[in-house]
Amino acid sequence: MKKNLPLAILSGLLLWIAWPPTPYTTFLLFIGFVPMLLAMENIIQSTTPKKGRQIFNITFIGFFIWNTGSVYWVYNALKQVGNLVAIPITLIPYSLGPLLMATACWLYYRLRLLTGRGWSLAGLVFLWIGYEYLHQSWDLNFPWMTLGNGFAVSHQWIQWYEYTGVYGGTIWVWIVNILAFLIYVGLREVQAKALRLKLISGLVLAVILPISFSLYTYYNYTEQPNPSNIVAVQPNIDPYEKEGTIPTALQIDIMIHLSRDIAQPNTEFFLWPETAIPDYMDEDRIQSNRYYKQAHYFLRNYKNGNLLTGGETYKLYNTRATATASPTEQPGVFIDNFSSAINIENDGKPQFYHKSRLVPGAESLPFGNVLSFLKPVFEHLGGATGMYGIQPDAEAFYSQSGIGVDPVICYESIYGAYVARSVKKGAQFIAIITNDGWWENTSGKDQHLDYAKLRAIETRRWVAQSANTGISAFINQRGDVVQQTKWWTKTAIKQDINLNSDITFYVHHGDYIPMAGSAIAVLLILFIGVGPLLRKRKVAA
Repeated sequence: MKKNLPLAILSGLLLWIAWPPTPYTTFLLFIGFVPMLLAMENIIQSTTPKKGRQIFNITFIGFFIWNTGSVYWVYNALKQVGNLVAIPITLIPYSLGPLLMATACWLYYRLRLLTGRGWSLAGLVFLWIGYEYLHQSWDLNFPWMTLGNGFAVSHQWIQWYEYTGVYGGTIWVWIVNILAFLIYVGLREVQAKALRLKLISGLVLAVILPISFSLYTYYNYTEQPNPSNIVAVQPNIDPYEKEGTIPTALQIDIMIHLSRDIAQPNTEFFLWPETAIPDYMDEDRIQSNRYYKQAHYFLRNYKNGNLLTGGETYKLYNTRATATASPTEQPGVFIDNFSSAINIENDGKPQFYHKSRLVPGAESLPFGNVLSFLKPVFEHLGGATGMYGIQPDAEAFYSQSGIGVDPVICYESIYGAYVARSVKKGAQFIAIITNDGWWENTSGKDQHLDYAKLRAIETRRWVAQSANTGISAFINQRGDVVQQTKWWTKTAIKQDINLNSDITFYVHHGDYIPMAGSAIAVLLILFIGVGPLLRKRKVAA
């Protein structure tokens, strides 16, 4: 344990240093797991008891270092709800991810008892993909640390994400690490020269071929001209003062002035950030709401203009129509509150999209059906958690001129397949509206922008990001950040982007890699469970 723990810690540190937004260190992802694999190999080859427990413990420590170092800023995003809530919720990304990662490594050890090293290492890749897909899909989802996200600052290397999504990056990292590990242990085990040369050749090709293909694609990619002028506003309103301290009308007025300062007669979309209109508005009567009218009146000078803004909205029901509806003070009346994106035009009804990928704990009650008995507790506490309703699927807004846009609210931008579904429905560019001020001046805001580059590559769509305060930006179809604002700055930026209607392979097929990998992982887990029983029966016979 003592000699292997430093190896696990080294892995955690290497992966942390390699992680966005740190520039120029991405290459460390290719060797970051090697010390961890060596530590597990040492334990497997040793004569010590309880090897499985040792592997789980040391890998958890290494992964905890990596995860905590990379997403230390999560606490800042939650502390406004109080330490009693923030601290346990913070443990989700700090500890739950490492627990699942360590479980994948423990399963690798169990698989190793039943088959050889080569097959077990291949199985480890599938088990890891299964963990990542689970952590993207279940109620405690937090796919921020999906391995493929690690290339976000080196987007020139992964232009092929338009075919694979980020899970292609996960496989790439593991293949290179496993080959490097096998070469190292081969030197220790006096490996045959011919096998060693094959492994070295495989390692070189595994690194060079994907990068070469990506660089060729990057430098030869040409956008089809289809310009549209977009304005992204960053009002820089302190998130702790948005509700109650600064009047809503004044906040809207700030955004109107910022928009007008740089707008053009042909501007087609104005983007205001998440919860830009912080007062709750009744969706069924929104056109009579004074704040809606204030925002709508601004568009009168822009014939083809659309205002895509964040807002707090609600719907009333005569029955508990949804699982997230809560009773009101009026008997028999229930309410759903939403973090919404609203598309407003000069003419026509507004379009609504309700944020569907909610932050576990802070915005949603995980496993609500099982823990539904806790809902009255949260209602009594004022809805501190589990307070938002959702809509079942992604959405695309359409302007009257026919432009399709994907409204993405904050945390949703890290879900590649979810964003791709809106693109498949006709979105020609991606609009991310966010409020990164909760994270303060930490790497959280930078990682959030970096991950948006991956969505641009996967879908070959421009990304326009409007942050209340954080980083607002424009990203082209290759993943280049063409413009970005500074932190804690009141400003607005504009850009002529190219709309795109072509569908990439990834948009068409979605997360086919993790779905297939997870299916294989399930089979491996069944094999791990059934294998020893079959062996016992064979011995008994």
